[in-house]
Amino acid sequence: MAYSRVSDANEITARYMDSILIKERLIDSIVADTSVSLFGEQLASPVMTPAFSHLKQFNGRELTGLEEYSVAAKNLNILNFVGMMENDMFQRIIDTGAKTVRIVKPYADNAKVMDQMKFAEDAGAFGIGMDIDHIFGNDGLDVVIGEQMAVQTSDMIRSYIESTSLPFFIKGVLSEEEAVKCADLGARAVIVSHHHGRLPYAVPPMKILPAIKKALEGRDVKIIVDCGISSGADVYKCLALGADAAAVGRSMLPSLEEGGVDGAQKFIKGVNDELRYIMSCTGFARVSDIDDSCLVM
Repeated sequence: MAYSRVSDANEITARYMDSILIKERLIDSIVADTSVSLFGEQLASPVMTPAFSHLKQFNGRELTGLEEYSVAAKNLNILNFVGMMENDMFQRIIDTGAKTVRIVKPYADNAKVMDQMKFAEDAGAFGIGMDIDHIFGNDGLDVVIGEQMAVQTSDMIRSYIESTSLPFFIKGVLSEEEAVKCADLGARAVIVSHHHGRLPYAVPPMKILPAIKKALEGRDVKIIVDCGISSGADVYKCLALGADAAAVGRSMLPSLEEGGVDGAQKFIKGVNDELRYIMSCTGFARVSDIDDSCLVM
């Protein structure tokens, strides 16, 4: 039989996530509380939205998909993330009232990086950050929707962090070495991600999570995970392996496209409800209590 090699990091990630099983512990358990505190804000859930970019208006509705899922995040009192966009669109996101983190691309135009970060802070963003896994492309440096990206040095990233009073998030961390470097530079959070499989054979975020958690022990850096998160069970596994929160991604898109704000809210609520159910069935009353004692790997 021929041996088929699959380099798609999304398939590798899905197989690894699904290989992790959950033990049950019911006696003396209670209905779990999914609320969390992040940078002084009380949130209803560790489930977060993804940093999408350039979503259109679906099915002729008035708001763009970006605004619709931001409204859903506001209504659910969860942390909201957005990605590549111009300042006028980010203002529209802020106008929804959602607690929003703006993830800025590593533009070759460094003045644009600084301008977008400053605009976000002035507009009332919850946090800002950078999408470091969009630096490189197959032909060298990446080009995203006509925008040239650039190498980001430690000194450059430190300058962004020092320019703001907001929590700084670095997205695209996939090794304990990079996580430590982010902490050393002053980042307040890392997003463990392979950006929907940009790197062939990329390690599944859940698989590298325990090493990143150990490397950041005592550093007061929050750990968020994305890539393939589509259920409360996925979020539970991320939390048990060391994450503080997890972001749903493309799994939310069908519900958002079809149902707008209501569709996104229903999907995210379903993820959170399943998380609560699994927490209750495994004896964890609070998100902060969750550890890997109920995982079978």
